[in-house]
Amino acid sequence: MYKILTKEMLTPTICRMKVEAPRLARSARPGQFLIVRVDEKGERIPLTISDYDQETGSVTIVTQMIGASTRMLCEKEAGEYFCDVVGPLGMPSEFTEMPQEKLSSQRYVFIAGGVGTAPVYPQVKWLHERGVAVDVIIGAKTADLLIYTQEIGAVCDNLFICTDDGSAGFKGLVIAMLEKLVNEEGRKYTQAVAIGPMIMMKFATLTAKKLSLPIIVSLNTLMVDGTGMCGACRVTVAGKTRFACVEGPEFNGYDVDFDEAMRRQGMYRSEETEADHKCKIGRNE
Repeated sequence: MYKILTKEMLTPTICRMKVEAPRLARSARPGQFLIVRVDEKGERIPLTISDYDQETGSVTIVTQMIGASTRMLCEKEAGEYFCDVVGPLGMPSEFTEMPQEKLSSQRYVFIAGGVGTAPVYPQVKWLHERGVAVDVIIGAKTADLLIYTQEIGAVCDNLFICTDDGSAGFKGLVIAMLEKLVNEEGRKYTQAVAIGPMIMMKFATLTAKKLSLPIIVSLNTLMVDGTGMCGACRVTVAGKTRFACVEGPEFNGYDVDFDEAMRRQGMYRSEETEADHKCKIGRNE
């Protein structure tokens, strides 16, 4: 059993929890994920690690309520327990293997969208602690849906906020801000990283390619069972079939077949919506 130490609703549908998991916290690295089971009959829910603290033996997860299983997870309260928390799983971000000498010459720009902003935080913090220059672009539809702006702002060189409606920061898409920073302000980056909705990562990749900027994307939203056994996270990368949960979740954005990935992502949407509807009915009976 894994105790929920704290719980906070970042938005009406996005929940942040700190969970007691000492062994996981000692081994976790940026870019990796874990699997949560709410109870013995619960579905395996893969979630990218949003932070980890070796001293307190805790890991932080951020979950968006998009179906029955994530809703049940978010309905748990501080002091309650999860049946299972397994990890760390997946491959860590490639920069964690880079020699310090090479790291020091890099300048990163992260493009974060929606709930994908949360897993950007441990990556930016890791780079910041090693003196690497990092700018971050965070996007959301409206100011009320922005998350992790203070946390990321404290560990990056420059933070740029974008909202579709202009209620905070730059009015427009994150890709428009990326183009503005490079083309109009003359900022030079050696590496981009995009984490967020699949459609955002697709267009961030197209924009980065136009700017001759290498880009890494995270396909964590494709994962289901987190072990490669179910095959739900299959995606074509550089013409070969890869499994996001065991060979990723991060890949070279130039190589990803985003159209295939988006089709795969939508395969179980109707079933999940139906299950969530039944879950709500069950609670109201």
